[in-house]
Amino acid sequence: MTTIEQLIKSRTSANSYDTRRKLSGEEIAQLIELATYSPSAFNFQNWKFIAVHTDDAKKRLLPLAYSQPKIVEAAVTFIVCGTLEPQLGLPSALQPSLDAGILDEATVNGWVGAANGMYIGNSTMQRDEAIRSGAMAAMTLMLAAQGRGLVSCPMIGFDPAGVAAEFGLLVTDVPVMLITVGHAAAGNWPQKPRKDVEKVLSFA
Repeated sequence: MTTIEQLIKSRTSANSYDTRRKLSGEEIAQLIELATYSPSAFNFQNWKFIAVHTDDAKKRLLPLAYSQPKIVEAAVTFIVCGTLEPQLGLPSALQPSLDAGILDEATVNGWVGAANGMYIGNSTMQRDEAIRSGAMAAMTLMLAAQGRGLVSCPMIGFDPAGVAAEFGLLVTDVPVMLITVGHAAAGNWPQKPRKDVEKVLSFA
């Protein structure tokens, strides 16, 4: 079995995709199911994913991603969003944990109260949380793809407002990044060297 260390060290941002190989709707859904195991504050699960995989949808997204070829060449491009006002969905997000006996009612009520105090009326905190949650889910999604023999690439080169309008995002949906996923074609770079640990780590 491939270890998580191997997945992390072998993952690279791919630009070349095999256009002949597609992903089924079930395969796409399985990737997102794995992405939903990402952590989020209070277990908000404040993310949303749009799978752009049809030829028509790819053509619509292409100019909004500055005509980068991998948008149409990859099997799917995910629009990864974090959601604002996460406290509004917290009671329903925590209900399964309450039903399963993982959390008790006092804990749930305490978390809901704390979240309301932190996020209501605080647009900066809400946006920060949307970006955090979306980014963590995006990384899990890329590792899930790597574990299934696929390649991926996170993309910040796109028009967020244009994507929101074209794909019907809600005003509370923050497009965090695009992620292309598919089977590799020839020409992708290997993993680029990383900075030495001592340059990025300090002890306190």
